[in-house]
Amino acid sequence: MERTILTFALVRCFFLVLGAILTISLPVFAQERPYFVTYSTDLEEPGNLEIALKSLAASPAHANSFYSPTLEVEYGATGWWTTEAYLQGQSTVNDSTVLTGFRLENRFRPLPRQYAVTPVIYIEYENISDADKSILEVTGRDGVSNFKASNAEDRTTVNHTLEGKLILSSNLHGWNISENMIAEKNLSNHPWEFGYAVGASRPFSRSSESQNCFLCWNSLEVGAELYGGLGTRYEFGLKNTSQYAGPTAALRLPHGTTVSFSPQFGLNDNSLGVLWRFKVSFEFQQIRDIFTAKDAK
Repeated sequence: MERTILTFALVRCFFLVLGAILTISLPVFAQERPYFVTYSTDLEEPGNLEIALKSLAASPAHANSFYSPTLEVEYGATGWWTTEAYLQGQSTVNDSTVLTGFRLENRFRPLPRQYAVTPVIYIEYENISDADKSILEVTGRDGVSNFKASNAEDRTTVNHTLEGKLILSSNLHGWNISENMIAEKNLSNHPWEFGYAVGASRPFSRSSESQNCFLCWNSLEVGAELYGGLGTRYEFGLKNTSQYAGPTAALRLPHGTTVSFSPQFGLNDNSLGVLWRFKVSFEFQQIRDIFTAKDAK
């Protein structure tokens, strides 16, 4: 445990130093983070609704290729609370297409403003079958063996799971550095499983180009993330876990649309070779005002 905490501290220092160095040559402009697994402490604006389709495709060695889409609906309930629902499925070559389950997520900001290190508390309930291939996070000993069974076999086992995350973020001269510490408990008498995610990103430019520009440097944010499992309560550590890393990019288009992309690479033999991630999100401003106006009439 102490070694893992030290690793987190070293990774954080590395990203902070890197951000300070690159700040000399790169200007700043804030926009949506390009992460796929790592969460930052940014919450949805109160009253805003975001709908996103997050996709993953992979061709594991000794297993069938697959495509896994996840539909996300996120709502800013208050300035300190964001709630979100997920609907997940997957389609496997030479097998079948199945719905794998749903998740209900809530994120809470316990402190009233941004600090040097800002925390957010994440709580999620999952109703997901073993056929799930979304890889929205990695915990425990998850690895290549999870992708070899048939959908007919895996879909019969449905897991009811509670997941918690401590999300930490720092913003330094335009850089965002975020760390997630993950604890997950299958409610069917399974041991606690642990994981982590670390990300760093920065807007490409802060030029004075119009925000309605379709393809502008100031609408592009680039970064990277690293994530993986940390074993279980009884076998904590990196042994027999899967680990991934890769560059990420997000392009914010006019009218609340953001397109994100990332190739992510397995770092050990227990990981899938390459994960291709793609996301399109649409943000709708002040949805709750529509219902407020109707009530006023």
